[in-house]
Amino acid sequence: MHIRVINPNTTADMTAAIGEAARQIAAPNTRISATQPAHGPVSIESHFDEAISAVGVLEEVLAGERERADAYVIACFGDPGLQAARELTRAPVIGIAEAAFHMASLISTRFSIVTTLGRTAIIAEHLLDNYGFRHHCRRVRAAEIPVLDLEENADAALDRVIAECRRAKEEDNIGAIVLGCGGMAKLTGQIREAVGLPVIEGVTAAVKLAEALVGLGLETSKHGDLAFPRPKAFTGRFEHLSHLNL
Repeated sequence: MHIRVINPNTTADMTAAIGEAARQIAAPNTRISATQPAHGPVSIESHFDEAISAVGVLEEVLAGERERADAYVIACFGDPGLQAARELTRAPVIGIAEAAFHMASLISTRFSIVTTLGRTAIIAEHLLDNYGFRHHCRRVRAAEIPVLDLEENADAALDRVIAECRRAKEEDNIGAIVLGCGGMAKLTGQIREAVGLPVIEGVTAAVKLAEALVGLGLETSKHGDLAFPRPKAFTGRFEHLSHLNL
């Protein structure tokens, strides 16, 4: 089984860390390829960043189709380009936020999310509404750290995430915590040990869900809105997408 794990930002160190977390959790016969777009933001912290990064995600899916990947993981908590990516392939495409919400709801009746910045906490709230998990989530909390601090100032960032997770445990009346950034993938074990609650991180959750879907022989439906896009002409910088043969 080949799962292509796409980091939608262009920071190579974060892509490597995400890939390593995915490989550690994957089954022995699962091959993980961790990739990132050639162009786009170095981190994703706004609706604008997400919109720009989505194009790169879709190009990475098209590249994966040429390699016949069995499944895809979009390793950003905003799940940028998720539904559009599903249009491009029959393979399962899993966003890490959606995966983490599902997993948390299976082991607890209430969870809180701990993410990076206050503005991305609002984006996470939109996802809870869109995916139907609002009633499971008690609170979305922000450690108020830039995403790149998870790589460039890792010890201080970890301390702030742990402190916010502890506040969530004490104040939110929850059974589990969801980590709201793909860049936190390598920190899950340390956070779980420090906080003493189940901690769900979306990259690893998405890998296991992808393995399950492939194992069950379930593909992305091509009946309805996730059918392949109609071939058409594109102009300018997107001319290479003209008349896709999917």
